[in-house]
Amino acid sequence: MKEEVIREPLWKIRLRLWMRSFKQNWELFREKKLALFGLGVIIFFAIFGALYPMYPVLMKNIFWKDQEDMFSAMKPYDPIIGYDPFIPGHPSPPSPRHPLGTDPLGRDILSQLMYSTPREFTLGITAALITVVIGTMIGASSAYFGGVVDTFFMRLADIVMLFPTLALLMVLSAFIELDLLKLALILGFISGFGSITIVLKAQALTVKVRPFIEAAKSAGGSDMYIIFKHIIPNILPLSFLYMMFGVTSAIFSEAVLSFFGLVNVRMSWGIMIHTAESQGYLGGEFIGKFWWLWLPAGASITLLCSAFYFLGRGLEEIVNPRLRKR
Repeated sequence: MKEEVIREPLWKIRLRLWMRSFKQNWELFREKKLALFGLGVIIFFAIFGALYPMYPVLMKNIFWKDQEDMFSAMKPYDPIIGYDPFIPGHPSPPSPRHPLGTDPLGRDILSQLMYSTPREFTLGITAALITVVIGTMIGASSAYFGGVVDTFFMRLADIVMLFPTLALLMVLSAFIELDLLKLALILGFISGFGSITIVLKAQALTVKVRPFIEAAKSAGGSDMYIIFKHIIPNILPLSFLYMMFGVTSAIFSEAVLSFFGLVNVRMSWGIMIHTAESQGYLGGEFIGKFWWLWLPAGASITLLCSAFYFLGRGLEEIVNPRLRKR
């Protein structure tokens, strides 16, 4: 009697291989202290922004226990657009009632930071996703087809790279009203047709000459099948890496445009600094005296942009085998 062969399901095999690869890559990633720092900062800001809806409850239970009458009298106080009438003068320094103080308009600084954080994440990730999708598609197509297709998209990338992104966005803001969604779309399209296509095309060229591509062609695979099933999956790790850098670029661009008042958003870190500057608190002796008006927002922009950059650099060694330790 023949013994029955017990075959393990394919999904279990793939899961086990994925877990093994993940453990190896995590051990390599842990050696990068700056990358771990970046990951920690990103997780902190993600939790920080997610807590915004609970902000009034947290403030009431932690800082306003002895001010129940004040809290009740202020309803429906909105810390983003509201004015705190119980503070004698604004901007007010950090206090138990307002841990990071208030701005010249009497609004709570901490709540503005919390409110803006999810929107910064949304802007950065949306713009980066659009950039990666466009750049990956164009890079893979240019490498595979070559000829006129390659020439057209590479020259288009050269033209896009000639124009400074911030200057172009400032000009566009004069013709269209920029909100976060429009800004993310524009940033994604500009970056997607820019330098990322050149980098991903170079990576796709190394995939195109591998034996399995020729085998797929010999087996009758169509051009679209080969691009989507063989080339793009092999350049996706590099695409993901450049997504990290794209998030940094998008957040920084929004902060600069908001500082100049060119983006139509309710609140952002750039607008917080713009408010301090427009009220005259960023000049002379005021910049040090009223530090809470610009330092929290400026530090948040710097930390989050740096975090995604450090995370991208840490992932670079995992994605790029040439950089791995021998």
